[in-house]
Amino acid sequence: MAAGRHFRNDKQMPSFYVMATIAVFVALCLIGMWMLSSPSGDEVVPRGESILVSEREGVHEKKESEPQQFEESAGDVEQETQEKVEQSPLTQSDSPEDGSETGEDNKEPETVDSEENKEPETVDNEEKKEPEADPDTEKPTPDVQGDHEEVKGKDEEGTQEEEKGSDLEESGAAQSEIQIETKEVPNNNWETQASESKEEKETVAGEEQNPDEGVASEETPNDEEDGAKKAGSEDKSGSDEWSLCNAEGAADYIPCLDNKEAIKNLPSSKHYEHRERHCPSSPPTCLVPLPQDYHSPVPWPKSRNEVWFSNVPHPGLVSYKKDQNWVKKAGDKLMFPGGGTQFKHGAVHYIEFIEQTLPDIALGNHTRVILDVGCGVASFGGYLFDKEVLAMSFAPKDEHEAQIQLALERGIPAISAVMGTQRLVFPSNVFDAVHCARCRVPWHIDGGKLLLELNRVLRPGGYFIWSATPVYWKGAEDVAIWKDMVALTAAICWELVARTTDSSTGVGVAIFHKPTTNFCYETRKQSSPPLCDSDDKPDAAWYIPMTACIHKLPSDEDARGIEWPTEWPLRLTTAPTWLASEKGVYGKPAAADFRSDTEHWERVVDKSYLHGLGIDWSKIRNVMDMKAVYGGFAAALASQPVWVINVVPFDAADTLPIIFDRGLFGIYHDWCESFSSYPRTYDLLHSDHLLDRLKKRCSVKAVIVEIDRLLRPDGWVIFREKINNVKEIEALLKSLNWEVRMTYIKNEEGLLAVQKTRWRPEATF
Repeated sequence: MAAGRHFRNDKQMPSFYVMATIAVFVALCLIGMWMLSSPSGDEVVPRGESILVSEREGVHEKKESEPQQFEESAGDVEQETQEKVEQSPLTQSDSPEDGSETGEDNKEPETVDSEENKEPETVDNEEKKEPEADPDTEKPTPDVQGDHEEVKGKDEEGTQEEEKGSDLEESGAAQSEIQIETKEVPNNNWETQASESKEEKETVAGEEQNPDEGVASEETPNDEEDGAKKAGSEDKSGSDEWSLCNAEGAADYIPCLDNKEAIKNLPSSKHYEHRERHCPSSPPTCLVPLPQDYHSPVPWPKSRNEVWFSNVPHPGLVSYKKDQNWVKKAGDKLMFPGGGTQFKHGAVHYIEFIEQTLPDIALGNHTRVILDVGCGVASFGGYLFDKEVLAMSFAPKDEHEAQIQLALERGIPAISAVMGTQRLVFPSNVFDAVHCARCRVPWHIDGGKLLLELNRVLRPGGYFIWSATPVYWKGAEDVAIWKDMVALTAAICWELVARTTDSSTGVGVAIFHKPTTNFCYETRKQSSPPLCDSDDKPDAAWYIPMTACIHKLPSDEDARGIEWPTEWPLRLTTAPTWLASEKGVYGKPAAADFRSDTEHWERVVDKSYLHGLGIDWSKIRNVMDMKAVYGGFAAALASQPVWVINVVPFDAADTLPIIFDRGLFGIYHDWCESFSSYPRTYDLLHSDHLLDRLKKRCSVKAVIVEIDRLLRPDGWVIFREKINNVKEIEALLKSLNWEVRMTYIKNEEGLLAVQKTRWRPEATF
């Protein structure tokens, strides 16, 4: 018995030690796993989930009672791209919601509302921190797809199959390339539209004009817009109480062009004042309804020839232009034969006729950016894409029903504007050519004021292509207009370099050439039209009245406008020579700033936007950069079948001339007002640190409503903002039932990729 008991005890003791050893081993494993799974400073949350983390707990100095600083290493890309991300939904409160799927029941992710006391990183710093090509960073992160499945929330229901083909598995490589630091450094050397405008100077007389500070925009008439709810300062940005606009024609509502009360009170409409911008005193916060039976747009390039009638249900233009081959209705589609009043054999034939008339125009090489005045449905611009030419087309919102909306639905660049009493919202000396085919613009009246506005925006050495009946008709009125035009163009030193008629169509064209020096202006026998005063800044364009005077050309050898840009496509990535003497927006010499910005956006677009966000780029055609600087984002997309309109805010550094010089185009705008475009006209909007300055003057809610108005259903917005702005934006977008596809956080900066849905509130009228 004793022996037996001793034997059993011998068996039990080792068993106890084995179990204890196993327990210690398991505990050590758990501790090790916890240490290894501590996330780095960069966090990626795919699809519908978001995270707000800036300062992380340190691995070696963990305290349960207070968070510790974790010093991030920008070169530790391999760890960043392979760590599994801890996630929690982003809310308006500082603390995360319960139910976080972190695997640590008693631990909550930290949130930090205050900004770090670090200077924003410049492009130089970003380049230094950018890792060398590492094979590990190019590999998809094995955990990304698994993380996506784990965090899929209510916002994801019903979308998994739709998104199945997205390239999320590559997002691990993409994350190391997402650059979200704000790079802009205050630089008072750069003018802004606010400081260039005479009226703005009068409005803020005695106040310092700082390009990096918010400047109140020029006040528009204090009128109520018709039927639209106004946003007051008391609006809470997180409000989920939305209503539809109930104005007449609300589905096509453009607040600054449809302010009927302001238009009704205009003293005159003789000079098309009623077609110009008259913004409501406060931006509206109602939502534009969808047309009945709205379809996903026809993709480019098929959309150049056909669109869904239900998306732009306007039969008026079909009837009005039925004999001019603009647009025809065929079943549930609108068809565009590629013709027009002047394009009797189609736009392609007409473009070739222009090239034969003046071979020196060299479309697509020498001539890259064209302004198309009175564009109709923009078939001219639509077929210039085949020549590697960008056309900024415009026409008023008038009785020619929705022609700009039709152009944009086709995937062709266009804005709603008019040659009226105010300058076009472009810098001086930027368009390589200006085109006008049968446009109804009386160039010769009022001292040639309208033609002088074209002279302001036309590049020295550029061409004015005029195809209108006075060029080739022999009636008394047309002959008289031609005589007046010859006298006017000679007075402003334009040279008539070609005038011919197409024998196959009977349509004629006259082409004028703008001088490249001031010699002709200084030796004119008559001083009419007069030269502009020296304090009349030619680049001032935001709510500036037109004047009937000639702006002299730059005379300094290194001034902008003296030298024609490098031929396309080299001009896309070549810094303009006149930047050599400038200091850049980010503080470095401007040419170096330009190159760094170009390289930065090439990395971001290639490594993250095109592959890491789940965007189906085959469905993206019309793109807007809401706060462009050098146009680097648009340049990085140049190889894609998209076009980008670069918007330079009126109170930001006036870099728009640089964008034109690199063969791109853009426009000035104040985002506290509505953009001059129809609803549902863009597939993707890009907003890079737009809100901080903007929210000093208007509510974030009003800006989000304008974004919602411009964006097509199922379209995307990429926001790059500070964390506090990301919180506010996300709360608003979730109340609009948008899908949050990804939130990426680094330090105090965030990237938010969201997709608009077709949700609209129920009508209450």
